[in-house]
Amino acid sequence: MMFVNSPTLVPFRINSFFALTKPAIIRTLLITTVPTMFVAERGTPSAWLIIATMVGGSFAAAGANCFNMVLDVDIDKRMNRTINRPLVTGVITPKEATVFASILEIGAFIWLLCFVNLLSAVLAISATAFYVFVYTMWLKRSSTSNIVIGGAAGAVPVLIGWAAVTETLGWAPVLLFSVIFFWTPPHFWALAINYRDDYEAAGIPMLPVVTGLKETGKQIVVYSVVLIAFSISFFFVAEMGLYYLSASLVLGALFLFFALKIRFDPTEKNASNLFRYSITYIFLLFSSMVLDVLL
Repeated sequence: MMFVNSPTLVPFRINSFFALTKPAIIRTLLITTVPTMFVAERGTPSAWLIIATMVGGSFAAAGANCFNMVLDVDIDKRMNRTINRPLVTGVITPKEATVFASILEIGAFIWLLCFVNLLSAVLAISATAFYVFVYTMWLKRSSTSNIVIGGAAGAVPVLIGWAAVTETLGWAPVLLFSVIFFWTPPHFWALAINYRDDYEAAGIPMLPVVTGLKETGKQIVVYSVVLIAFSISFFFVAEMGLYYLSASLVLGALFLFFALKIRFDPTEKNASNLFRYSITYIFLLFSSMVLDVLL
């Protein structure tokens, strides 16, 4: 057993490097990127363009997540949910992770430049820079607005998807950016409610730690209302159809329902329910865009 779990074993090392990229986060980003491409195309984009954009976007996000783990290793050592990450356990060294992240970012830029376009490549690298320097190195450790402003990095993939198809930007992708931007705080604060002891131990000023559960519940409702407003506005600006409009109304109503439950009863159960639903919400909302343009 000692040999099987040895950090020198090649498959174990590969899995550890893979864990540095936070694959679950990358999947969520792709959920928003690909449907955006369908809307921008007003139909089905070429299979190659979809694949090329997904590969480049995944490399960029993976590199950003690796840099995040390198910079957050001191925090991760103090949080129960992150103490088994590769850099904390010593399976991967900070130098190795930094080199790996750099290769991913350089590869992402070159890939997108060669196989998609310059605008997509610049957007991808800009998102990484914002995530690393603005969110990870500054806001995360200093402000309760950390996830609000820092969440902008996670909203850039919709811009990348739109730019991949049209080589331009406009009001429609900006609205989609706003949808993800205002979705991120309720999504993350719901998670932070359940891990507030971890964040407090690590000295991270997440909203539930600094202002308490009641105020967090209020902010979740406020951001949820704005999120729903932007999602409905996209129907008009992008000239979507009834499939999307119906989905935005029904899914938004359910989102607000779960948000209000936290507002009036900020328990870990209600927070978990919103967190899980928020992932379903974003998947179904963006899936409805694809159905709308195809049907």
